[in-house]
Amino acid sequence: MATKKTKKEDPEFDYITIKSFEDACKKEGINPESLPEGSMIPAQFRKAIIAAYKLFIIFKAINNGWAPDWSNWNQYKYFPWFEVKASKAQSSGFGFSYTNFSYTYTLTDVGSRLCTDTRDKALYIARAFQEEYKEFLLINE
Repeated sequence: MATKKTKKEDPEFDYITIKSFEDACKKEGINPESLPEGSMIPAQFRKAIIAAYKLFIIFKAINNGWAPDWSNWNQYKYFPWFEVKASKAQSSGFGFSYTNFSYTYTLTDVGSRLCTDTRDKALYIARAFQEEYKEFLLINE
C-alpha cells in the first residue's frame, strides 16, 4: 500500500495569518490571479466552481501540511457547519430535504477536502470566509 506524502507541518505557522484568499495563495506559492477559467462550465455554476477552488486553497494553507487520513476513524476531522434560513423566495435551504410527517430536516455535507484537524480552525474558516462559502453552497443567480 502506497503511503500518502504530505507537506511537513511548520510548527511556527499561525493559521490566523491567513485572512484572505490572497494570503492563502502567498503561503502556498500560487498566483491568486490564476483562477479556473471555466468557459466549459455552464454560467450558473462558474461562481461555485471558483469559490470551491478558493476554499481548497484556503484549507490547504490553514491546514499547514495536515491531511485527513480517511482510513483512521480515531482521527478527528472538523468542518464548518452553516444553517441557512430560507426566505419565501428560496427553497428549503440547500442540499437535500427529508420530510417525515410534519418534521422537516435539511442536510448538506461538504467535500472531504474541506476539513481541518481542529475545531478552532474550522470555526475560524467559517467566520473569515463566509463569502466564499455562500458562493460555493448557495444558488446565486
